[in-house]
Amino acid sequence: MNSLSQYISPAGYVPGRRLPPSPEASVHSARLIEAIREELAVSGGSMSFARYMELALYAPGLGYYSAGSVKLGSSGDFVTAPELSPLFGRCLAQPCREVLARLGGGAICELGAGTGRLAVEILTELERRGSLPEAYFILEISADLRTRQQEWIESAVPHLASRVAWLEQPPSGPWRGIVIANEVLDALPVHRFRIAGGNVYEQHVGWQGDSFTWGEEVSAEPRLRAQIEVIQRALGFPLPEGYVSEVNLALTPWLGTVTEFLSRGIFLCIDYGYTRREYYLPERREGTLTCHHRHRVHADPLILTGLQDISSFVDFTALAESAETCGFAVLGYSTQAHFLVDCGLEEALKSLQAADPQRYLKHIQEAKQLTLPAEMGERFKVMAVGRAWDGPLTGFKTYDQRYRL
Repeated sequence: MNSLSQYISPAGYVPGRRLPPSPEASVHSARLIEAIREELAVSGGSMSFARYMELALYAPGLGYYSAGSVKLGSSGDFVTAPELSPLFGRCLAQPCREVLARLGGGAICELGAGTGRLAVEILTELERRGSLPEAYFILEISADLRTRQQEWIESAVPHLASRVAWLEQPPSGPWRGIVIANEVLDALPVHRFRIAGGNVYEQHVGWQGDSFTWGEEVSAEPRLRAQIEVIQRALGFPLPEGYVSEVNLALTPWLGTVTEFLSRGIFLCIDYGYTRREYYLPERREGTLTCHHRHRVHADPLILTGLQDISSFVDFTALAESAETCGFAVLGYSTQAHFLVDCGLEEALKSLQAADPQRYLKHIQEAKQLTLPAEMGERFKVMAVGRAWDGPLTGFKTYDQRYRL
């Protein structure tokens, strides 16, 4: 098991001993394992880790994000900022309001909307300020999560539900507005590599006995080798012997697909991650792969197949490069703490205090979890990129770290 303390210490997570899955969950996992084994048999007994991660998370009806288990909140596997506090959504409403005003209208498109809480808070705050979007798109591949989102939005803001539309593909036809990706990029499949003897080895997944196993071979993937060269040039020295990490080779085509028809507007990403030089520090020699299961965190993606979240930290330098390739300009890069403060965290706290004084202390505690360095404040970063967009953007007024990319 990797030592996770160097890069993750989320509130409420318990490292170490893992909880066993229920009998029903075990049956579900066995079905996905069999499907992956069938593909392994066809492919000669080995597949890239990126393909394994894709199947483990997104195999239709079986993958972690495609199946019906509860994933978010106290009864799930992890907690995201929108689940933690309404403050998060109220603050994100501010750049949405700014974008819609500057564009003279437009839509919001949220990628992977979880339980729908972020959508509810953004719409509620925009309604309060008289700045509702023409439409609120939710791009959601999970039928189960889509149902949960619909139920929550119908119960929380029934009068706004008609503005929300669910999509299985990115919006088609020219549109303007803002795309929100909160904890989305960390779940994109990544390629895993190891440095040995001056060579780049790509790590693969196979099956032996009764479990998935790691294997590797000198990489025949030119994009992976090229990316390692880019990383080493950025560092100014070669990666050390035995160094293991991951790269996201799908980032540029993915971003190009989800923003293909965004003619003018903003792509806003909130996720845990680093700049390239921080990501590939020599001391981070086991990479950043992180798995969550029932609020336990560990680093073995080859177990609990289909029952656990698998993620890796985001290389925000790579995201900036992908954005420029896709016709965007980087508008800002900051920590979540500074971004939320610039987006009116203090004002949001005051409005919650006025609405419900009895819960004010609870909201103060939530604000601390969102902003303190030891919680989510420094670990999570925010990047905004714009297409056909001029001028600054709310959230990066006092603390913009683009120079570090």
